[in-house]
Formats: sequence, C-alpha cells, structure tokens
Amino acid sequence: MIDKLTIGVVALARPTFDVPYAEQVAATAWETLQGLDVNIAGSKDLLFDAPAVESAISALQKQRLDLLLVMQVTFSDATMTVKLADSIDAPVLLWSFPEPRSGERLRLNSVCGINLAAHALARAGQPFSFLHRDADNKGTPQILMDNARAGHVKRKLAETRIGVIGQHPDGFDTCTYDTELLSRRFGVSVDFMELQALFKRAERTPAAETDEIYARVQADLGNLDTLAQEPLRKSLQIYSALRSLASEKKYNGLAVRCWPEMFTEFGCAACGPMAMMNQEMIPCACEADVYGTISTLMLQGLNDAPAFMTDMVDFNPKDNSAVFWHCGLAPLSMADKEGPIRATIHSNRKLPFLNEFSLKPGRITIARLSQSKNVVRLVIGSGEMIRAPMSFSGTSGVVRFDRPVEEVLETIIMEGIEHHVSMTYGDCRESLKKLAGILDIPILQLT
Repeated sequence: MIDKLTIGVVALARPTFDVPYAEQVAATAWETLQGLDVNIAGSKDLLFDAPAVESAISALQKQRLDLLLVMQVTFSDATMTVKLADSIDAPVLLWSFPEPRSGERLRLNSVCGINLAAHALARAGQPFSFLHRDADNKGTPQILMDNARAGHVKRKLAETRIGVIGQHPDGFDTCTYDTELLSRRFGVSVDFMELQALFKRAERTPAAETDEIYARVQADLGNLDTLAQEPLRKSLQIYSALRSLASEKKYNGLAVRCWPEMFTEFGCAACGPMAMMNQEMIPCACEADVYGTISTLMLQGLNDAPAFMTDMVDFNPKDNSAVFWHCGLAPLSMADKEGPIRATIHSNRKLPFLNEFSLKPGRITIARLSQSKNVVRLVIGSGEMIRAPMSFSGTSGVVRFDRPVEEVLETIIMEGIEHHVSMTYGDCRESLKKLAGILDIPILQLT
C-alpha cells in the first residue's frame, strides 16, 4: 500500500482586493481539501506579504510533500509563487477561482494572478499544473487527487532502486537503458548483477522454505502435483531468491534476463516466480527490461494496485480486439475467476512453472516509459479487457482499445513503440498525464 499522500497548501492574496470574500473562498476550498483522504499541511489563512510566505515555507519544508497547492485567492504578482516553487521540493499546482460578473468591482482577479505566476514559472523551466474552478466544484477533489498521486510517484521515483539481473537478449533494443539518464531525469538508480549470482542464491534456499512456498502456490493454483517436481522446486527457489534479493538490497523492482539460461542452465521457468513478485508489488520485468519495470512502478504508484508488463501479440480488425499476453507473468489478482486458474509449463521450453489463466474483464490503463525515436516519452492508453476464452497458453487477455485496433497497431509500429507495455486495472490516465507534466516528458497517446 502507498503511503498516505500529503498536500502542502498556501493561500496567496492582496489586501487591496475584497478580503472578506477572499477569506470565504479560501474557507470553502479548505473544506474541499478536508474531504480528501490525504494529510494536509499548511493553512487556509491568506498570506499577504513576503514574511508570511517565508514563514509558511519554513513550515512546509519540514514535510515530505507530494503536492504543493498554491491557492491564488486574489491577484498577486509572481514573486511569492516563484519563491515557493524554488524553496519546496514538490510539484506545484496553481488554483485560481472564477468570480461572478457583477458589473461592479473585480473582487478577486484570481486568474490574472496565476497567469503571472505561470509565465514566471514557465520562463524558469519549473513544471507546474493549474486548476481554474470554483472552490466547491464537485470535480475538484478528483483533480487534486490526480495531481497528488502524480507528485507521489515522482517523489518515489527519485528514491527508486532497480536490480537488473543479467543482460537483455541480443537484438532486444527495446530493453536497453541508460543508467546516467535514468538517474539524471528521474532519480532512479540501477544495480547490475550477473545471472549466475541469482542462481547461486536460489540454490541456497532451505528445503523448508521451498516447502512453505510450495504450499502457498498449491493453495492458489491447486495443480502443482501435475508438474515435474524437480524443475518446479527450482522455480520456487528462484522466487525465494528474487524476494530475498529485493528485501536485502531494498529494490523497488527487478528486471531479469529470463531466458535462455534460466531454462538451459538452471533448469526452470522464471515466469511464475516473477508473477508472484508482481502480485506483491515488487514488479519484475522479463528480458531485463528496466524501462518496463519503471512503467509498472508508475502504474502501481498511481493506482495502489498490482500492474504487470505484457506483450501485445495479436490484432484483429474483424472484431476490433487485440490480445495482451505474456508467458505466465500476470499477477494472480488479475485472473478471471470464471475460468481455469492453474500452474503450467512454458510453451516453448516445457519447464515449470507459469501462471495460466485469462485476464479478468474490466477497465484497464496502459503505460510505457518509451525511448522510441530516441526521445523519452510516456505512452498512455486505455481500453476494456473483455471476458473471453484463453487466447494462448500462459496469461492472456482480449482487449478492446478506446480507439480502432488498426489505428492502435499503426501507432505502435510507425512510432516504434517498444514491444512491452505495462497495464493495470482502473483508469489512471489523468494521473499519468499529470505525471508526464511534472517529469517534463512528452506524451504519446496510444488511444
């Protein structure tokens, strides 16, 4: 579960405007904030001058903020907003307020205030978002939460450690990564280890621990006795090794070279163990796809639910559908309970173990931190996973995108998008857009 989000709040104003009315607007906005399931730092009190803002900055700097909400209650110049953005390590959301066109005095002139602030922040290269809505607008809470979740993920990325186990396969340029760029752009750190080190760790798994894992998987899937037992236990040892490695090194996710050596040298499949890690929200990307792991972490952080990385393997214009598939990597919570759920062997290598089931129906969000065309972009898509028989062995699901499937395929191919995308259940598109904004990366709309 993600930590409870924290929003820092300041209310800017000038005493030359209608202060009683401004206080009323700020109080209503504060009531809206109090209705969110977040921690609120700051105050609804109007700040009129630099000393008041400096005092607020000192207090807010002591908090780990996911979002800095600057309520531009009346007009003010950009000085205080720029100072806040420079002093506080959190994404900035500017909130201005409409006012009645009374034919009389301009009581707030709020939007002109954020216009000045936006210009100053943009010239300074400071990312920000803005909101122009009434203090009690019913859609405002969702917008605030989308921004706060995006800020939370940005903060978490800067603390993220990813373990890379083995090199990506030859010819899989989609899985390349630049350690220095990841550190500079996102704060993500990457540790590399050879695949043989994982094998040695797995071999040291105590028999009793393997037995405990066996019992847990048997309770979930129920047919382990039908699989070859020696390679099955090796697969469970790989899970133990991945779990202990993540715990010991404090990795937030892993990217693993899952073939061919996992089969040819250690003698098992890594898909089931990696699916178990995905369920535990320590995402594992196959083929050592670091950007795939980061994409999955983004969706997890925005949705507070499991996500996983998948291939898009079939596109059918006749029924406007596509198939998401991966050997057996999907977390168990994504299984359609109305179909069979079981363990199986790898379709090509014939070794256990993999999860096997159809993905459950429901709304999905798709994301990929992409390097296509040598530009870092955030691919965002959406669709509906529909109930359908299992398309292929392993874990797979039938998707209807929110766009004709032929157009989606054309975008994937002509934009050179990677063969892996990440998905989660639910609608995270707005939060993803906010995240792209505060990370200062362009968006590529898949749907």
